[in-house]
Amino acid sequence: MKKLCIIFRQAPHGTAHGREGLDLSLLSASFEQEVSLIFTDEGLLTLLQDQDPESVGAKDYIATLGALPLYDIETVLVCQDSMLELGLQQTDFRIDVEQRSAEEISSHLANADEVIVF
Repeated sequence: MKKLCIIFRQAPHGTAHGREGLDLSLLSASFEQEVSLIFTDEGLLTLLQDQDPESVGAKDYIATLGALPLYDIETVLVCQDSMLELGLQQTDFRIDVEQRSAEEISSHLANADEVIVF
């Protein structure tokens, strides 16, 4: 089974990158690839609760995060350094995530067959 890791680095509503990354995640998982997600830098903002993207004219794709378990996407990592930098806590996120250090994330990436950054 191919191991695919998708990294989200950009804010969720300025571009289509986040939506495209999430779509790729679900599509890849549906073809029985082992998919893991990493949120770092402004990509962490994708995970925040109580967003209203439609108020700024953006499509609400964030609700799709709730479907991750249905596609057996169980590994969702967030960068601890980015959390500190943005002043975020675990309770700020709409889904369960695992906090990891930069070294632990690097180790995870080393075990992936393919890494795609959005």
